[in-house]
Amino acid sequence: MARILIAEDDKAMRVFLDSALSRSGHEVNAVPSGETAARCAEMEEFDLLLTDVDMPGLDGVELARKFLEKSPEQAVLFVTGFAAQALEATDVLATGARVLSKPFALTDLVAQVNDVLACCISPSRG
Repeated sequence: MARILIAEDDKAMRVFLDSALSRSGHEVNAVPSGETAARCAEMEEFDLLLTDVDMPGLDGVELARKFLEKSPEQAVLFVTGFAAQALEATDVLATGARVLSKPFALTDLVAQVNDVLACCISPSRG
């Protein structure tokens, strides 16, 4: 399946996302901050960045910009209670990034991740 980098400062949500996507067959690296995620993305390749928008320090929108600057073909999915803030990031959304508003059902998360990956992973990578 895919390599997914999760950036989520809420521990319970991070564990939920990690568990749900790991059980769906994905290789997941879940970290507690945008800064940590940015360092991980510098050292490794990921197919998808799944990030909260509102985090202390490096927020999800800025993290997505850094992520896409390095590898524009990678996919981004924002999971957030602040959808309006994510929707203001028109430059990031123009790359095909998606927004999944909290709260969401597990089935919605898995479906959205699979859809984003199907649209964004090139055949040579997937």
